[in-house]
Amino acid sequence: MDKKLASLFGLDTFLSVSHAIIQEADEGIIVTDSEGHILLANPAFETVTGYTQEEVLGKKPNILRSGLHDRTFYENMWETIRDHGVWKGEIWNKRKNGELFVEWLTIKAVYDVAGNPTHYVAIFSDVTQHKRTMEQLARLSNYDLLTNVPNRQLFTKRLQHLLEMARRYNQQLAILFLDLDRFKYINDELGHYNGDVLLKKVANRLKKLLRTKDTLARIGGDEFVVILPKLKDVQEAVSIAEQMIESLQAPFILNGKDVYMSASIGISMYPNDGDDGETLLRRADRAMQKAKESGRNRFELYTTKLDYQSEVVMLENYLRKALERNELFICYQPIVNMKTKKIEALEALMRWKQPNIGFVSPAQFIPLAEETGLIVPITKWLFEQACIHMKAIHQFAPHIKIGINISAVHFQQDDFVEQLSTIVKKNDVHPRFFKLELTESTIMPNAEESVQKLVQLKQCGFKLAIDDFGTGFSSLSYLHRFPIDILKIDQSFIRRLSLYSDDATIVSTIIMMAHHLHLSVVAEGVETEQQYEFLNKQQCDMVQGYYIAKPMPIDEVQHFIQEWDEYINER
Repeated sequence: MDKKLASLFGLDTFLSVSHAIIQEADEGIIVTDSEGHILLANPAFETVTGYTQEEVLGKKPNILRSGLHDRTFYENMWETIRDHGVWKGEIWNKRKNGELFVEWLTIKAVYDVAGNPTHYVAIFSDVTQHKRTMEQLARLSNYDLLTNVPNRQLFTKRLQHLLEMARRYNQQLAILFLDLDRFKYINDELGHYNGDVLLKKVANRLKKLLRTKDTLARIGGDEFVVILPKLKDVQEAVSIAEQMIESLQAPFILNGKDVYMSASIGISMYPNDGDDGETLLRRADRAMQKAKESGRNRFELYTTKLDYQSEVVMLENYLRKALERNELFICYQPIVNMKTKKIEALEALMRWKQPNIGFVSPAQFIPLAEETGLIVPITKWLFEQACIHMKAIHQFAPHIKIGINISAVHFQQDDFVEQLSTIVKKNDVHPRFFKLELTESTIMPNAEESVQKLVQLKQCGFKLAIDDFGTGFSSLSYLHRFPIDILKIDQSFIRRLSLYSDDATIVSTIIMMAHHLHLSVVAEGVETEQQYEFLNKQQCDMVQGYYIAKPMPIDEVQHFIQEWDEYINER
């Protein structure tokens, strides 16, 4: 290739260009003879190594050896060059002033026409700073900058490794989850700088209590975790926790003043309390929370009794974020008119899929939403979505109504009627297409006030239904005073129709009574043809349940209604 270039440019020009490239290159370059004596060194070589060309001419590159590589390293290097004509790799060398540096080196053999090596060319780049930067980045990614103990990432890696060892050798391992008590107060009172100093002192004090094989990590603001591998029993972990609590009780000196600190510690054990790191950490955290609730400055061992309480708290935290994270969605269950056999309405049912725990049953999250007051923003969101869906549904089924369940917590708000009126007006949907479903227990406790609100809702145009009728404690004398349109028979009566004649009598009576009061009746939970035929004979107005269809997402509604209409028309 060189001969072709030389003939193309001319030998003098080619040599001139080659010399310029060597002299101006940022990489260090040396050329040796076949015996390894240096014949040429460029300015970049002088800059990196500190040697001038005059100082190295005739000498071998081993003057740069750092002593960090053994004889085998160099033997393997030259074996590769002999076999392949080139070697590339990272190597530590030494500058003239004795300073070590790391370089990325390429050595290439130059052959004569007979295939014998006549020269060697070495090209290298000083990657010391890059190496240091990478090492620093690696440390930054694995260690807490403030306390210089492992961070969550390195903690997770070590825990995984130590768990594998514990499984292999049938050993016990403990996780200690430590949270400083009242740290926020101290941080606010003394300032963040002193808070940081305190965290450093805490970490140093804790490290002194641990064995070399133990790991102390900081995973949050004032949260530390400890891995104790190779334990004989839980008492060893308890002993370390007691020492930590006692150690932290001694005052810390900040700005010449004594500052007192305590900690709450939770302990979980492998394999009794979990088989994986995430479970063990979560359960140690639960035990720590129990320690705080029990008065702080103490430790608690994880027990299964802590699970339920913690799950409720966790579920509440997830639920508070569900709306903003778009985790909630609506499914619609069709309601069939038994005379026309057409789909007359859809009941909007809230559903929740939480990314970490999957689908959460409405029986779990609806009561929790009511208890925490979250049911109000959730129901308002549902109403907004139902308005949007209503417009889409009316493109192909303009008669369809949507039923929405109303919580007692929401209904009792003073501006409840105004809230719903504002939503339908904003979305330009007429209230007559909405059925508000309220249970007896929602409206009976304050019947007089309930009547007033129900009248206002009727005046707005909303349809009103009593949901789960028959399970509450309503007075029939009040029933005729409520401006309602529909009674929904609770599914518990429908489910037992074929088993108990009394339930069949109750259902028949409810239907007859409702019709005398000029109310429509919807039977919930219809699952069999037998139940459907019984209700048909009793002249029930509408039915819903799995016999008709399961609840479905909005994008399946149109297809279902169209298929249902085709089926009915064919009959």
